[in-house]
Amino acid sequence: MDTFALILTIGVALFFTYTNGFHDSANAIATSVSTRALTPRAALAMAAVMNLAGAFLGSGVAKTVSEGLIQTPEGSKGMGILFAALIGAIVWNLITWYFGLPSSSSHALFGGMVGAALAGGTTVYWHGVVDKVVIPMFVSPVVGLIAGYLVMTAIMWMFRRANPHKAKRGFRIAQTVSAAGMALGHGLQDAQKTMGIVVMALVIADVEDYGDPIPVWVKIACAVMLSLGTYAGGWRIMRTLGRKIIELDPPQGFAAETTGASIMFGSAFIFHAPISTTHVITSAIMGVGATKRVNAVRWGVAKNIVLGWFITMPAAALVAAACFGLVHLVAL
Repeated sequence: MDTFALILTIGVALFFTYTNGFHDSANAIATSVSTRALTPRAALAMAAVMNLAGAFLGSGVAKTVSEGLIQTPEGSKGMGILFAALIGAIVWNLITWYFGLPSSSSHALFGGMVGAALAGGTTVYWHGVVDKVVIPMFVSPVVGLIAGYLVMTAIMWMFRRANPHKAKRGFRIAQTVSAAGMALGHGLQDAQKTMGIVVMALVIADVEDYGDPIPVWVKIACAVMLSLGTYAGGWRIMRTLGRKIIELDPPQGFAAETTGASIMFGSAFIFHAPISTTHVITSAIMGVGATKRVNAVRWGVAKNIVLGWFITMPAAALVAAACFGLVHLVAL
């Protein structure tokens, strides 16, 4: 039964990574597709490959997820907590994907972990949740907004005397590099989050010891599932990010992607903080768009997106807590 519970939990964790891939593929490539720098299929294939590569770049984020947010629960109840946390995150991912809302898969997962831990009577490291999740949740969009605005302002000043058609063609080519950077950052951030969950499951099952390095097969499995999900594509969310917030041109797309990628690499390598790729790229697009004129950004769409951000953690926590209750009943 314990082996079955471990396999089931790892299977659900990998399915979460898959939903994360198709839910968040828009983050990496929506801007490139909407500016026609890349065709949708080419963009998705490139993003899938870069996600795979990004997953192997570090393990700081995975360590934060597996050791810094909740106490590693024990026994069959512990496995039930992880299972419920993942179900909470998956359900919220599917709901927001259906409505085309670019909410954060990361915060859905963290909300699920906290909700399931509280329902299961496991200690939540609130200082870790505040320092590594809540503060970055508020800081990263602000940084994205301001940095996007400044990067775009700098580009406009540097190319103010350039031929507009030549500049746009150049930025279309440059966007393939910036989109690849976004996808690499997405793999670095999001594949590691699931790695952290799988490692927790292995520790609960006594297959691994607390603090052991992440097994290579876990890295490969999480990276491959994220890439497959990315290649499946999240067209609904892509439309929201690429077109509904603001109509982007290639220089704006390049500025937004460069800003987003820089913030993701910095937070992963310097702070080991699992930030939301969704929050970063969406806020960067808003900042870039505001350089045209403030009312060029469709703030009504932006308001709905931000509202979704605030709802994500509590909603996923509630679903996870309810799921743990059901698991507990069935297990009894």
